[in-house]
Amino acid sequence: MGQVECGFMTHSSPSVLEVEVQPLAAEAFRAYGWMLGKSIPEDADIPAFRSRDLDFWQEHVFDAGAIGQTQVLWVNYRNRQSEVTSLEAHRLCQQAVVPLTGAIIQVVAQGGPEGSPDMSTIRAFRVRVGEGLCMRAGCWHTTRVDVEEAKCLMLTRRSTTDDLVAHLRGEAPLGESAITPLGRKVKLIR
Repeated sequence: MGQVECGFMTHSSPSVLEVEVQPLAAEAFRAYGWMLGKSIPEDADIPAFRSRDLDFWQEHVFDAGAIGQTQVLWVNYRNRQSEVTSLEAHRLCQQAVVPLTGAIIQVVAQGGPEGSPDMSTIRAFRVRVGEGLCMRAGCWHTTRVDVEEAKCLMLTRRSTTDDLVAHLRGEAPLGESAITPLGRKVKLIR
């Protein structure tokens, strides 16, 4: 059974939710955060400069959370699987991802009333080199690639990275983040 949601097709069965990967667009991603890499704005209230040799403009003001230190990470993504079995969320800060060497597929979902991912809001966006995104604090997410490896620049919170690394190494439970298995299989339609 298929249904159109937000301009793309999803296919549902009791055990599998198929989610079509869509191009990243500012309006489609707004519920999860902000698209990065849009054209220079014409709004005179946004700090910007344009000349023959260079353009720069404010794209987004990153929020690392209260008393948080912004951290720049280099991330190599290699997961090519179409099936999504879990999502993670970072409670205290936004997280920005900008692909440098290959497109990524960012799977996102909003939190439901009890805090777990709201499966009715799950979407997948293809983020090309030259684009990026910044997810709101609490946005459930995971990343996939269509290539062997995609190198990305990430802005995050230093303590969130420390928390996640300690958990992934088996040294401590998560404090600033959450990782949850999905109760239903999600398959990406590329």
